[in-house]
Amino acid sequence: MSAALRSWFGIALWKRISGALIAGVVLGLLLGERAGAIVWIGELWIRLIRMMVLPLVLAMIVGGVAALGDPARLGRLGARTIGLLVAMTTFAICIGLALGTWLQPGEGMAILVDAQSKAAPARSIGEQLMAIVPVNPFQALAAGDTLSVIVFAMATGTGVLLIGEAARPVVVFAEAAAQAILRAVRLFMELAPLGVLALVAGAIGNHGLAVFVNLSLLAFGLAIGSLFQILVVQGALVRLLGGMRLGQYYRGILEAILVAFSTTSSAATLPVSLRVARERLGLPVPVVSAAMPLGASLARDGTGVYVGLLCTFSAQAFGIALGPADYLVLVVGAVLLSLGAAGVPSAALFMLSGVLSLIGIAEAQTAAVAAFILPFDRLLDMIRTVPNVTANLAVATAVARGDAASGEEDR
Repeated sequence: MSAALRSWFGIALWKRISGALIAGVVLGLLLGERAGAIVWIGELWIRLIRMMVLPLVLAMIVGGVAALGDPARLGRLGARTIGLLVAMTTFAICIGLALGTWLQPGEGMAILVDAQSKAAPARSIGEQLMAIVPVNPFQALAAGDTLSVIVFAMATGTGVLLIGEAARPVVVFAEAAAQAILRAVRLFMELAPLGVLALVAGAIGNHGLAVFVNLSLLAFGLAIGSLFQILVVQGALVRLLGGMRLGQYYRGILEAILVAFSTTSSAATLPVSLRVARERLGLPVPVVSAAMPLGASLARDGTGVYVGLLCTFSAQAFGIALGPADYLVLVVGAVLLSLGAAGVPSAALFMLSGVLSLIGIAEAQTAAVAAFILPFDRLLDMIRTVPNVTANLAVATAVARGDAASGEEDR
């Protein structure tokens, strides 16, 4: 490998992407609409990542559910943890939908492709919810039907969990497949600077700097929603169910917040979160060891706010008016998407078609949304990772008190 290549790959990926973003803005301003000639490079990069997302979701969910352990031993602790995490994610999605409806970040956005295509015929709420359950899971996988794949994966993982040791080969295969796909994704992510440069140049060349108005509203909504979730919703959980003073709690988790913001990874932050929970918050080791690894997989408050915002952003961009029934199916679909989001960069963005199809947005239109937002997603990812991590800590704090109370009753 030449010295130039070694120097290039020695630079942190986020710095290379940031530089490519700036270069893309300059190139788009210089070339104008002619910059559209290189957009295919970015779209090819997106297809490489999208190719890996659904197989990764299937493998990770099957392996993750099966890894919960013996259902007889999972007991109250696991059930309470999962229940609180799902409830928090649902609340976060509602916040995202509400902020998107208020801020209107997609208003006036004629997004890049297929904006004139007709929306799917209106369906009843029963038909929309029934569409989430696949008749043929292999057909759903081939068609890229995200929510159907998630439902199938959760059902399969539950079956593997109930069978126990006899299904161990399935768990081993799922875990190995997930690791192999993640390694391929890391390779594709090295192409991110080139893809980001092409996509940004095309967007700026076609729309000018006005695109930053809509993106700023989206980022502002995500920041406000994340702060509300951390300070109000999670704060109430810690104070009312965890019985801990909020000043003590927020001082204790500050280190985990900083690591989450800088790494944009809940998994990478988990060791810090475990230490913070034991040493700073004083949570009992059994609760920390059992609840927090589970929370690292299921705590998706930031993703929930983001998905809610993206749903309203997309509907506004393509002129779709949302009614009460649409909001309900979006909440159900977004919960499944958020909980099933794979551990790859911008996974929720690539999986969005499974939710948006419920309100009649075509896959080509969803791909246009992803291509528009993806170059700027690093900053948004930094914001939304923080409430994901703090949700895990808040739920662990609440579960610890409940576990202590249950132990006293048992005695």
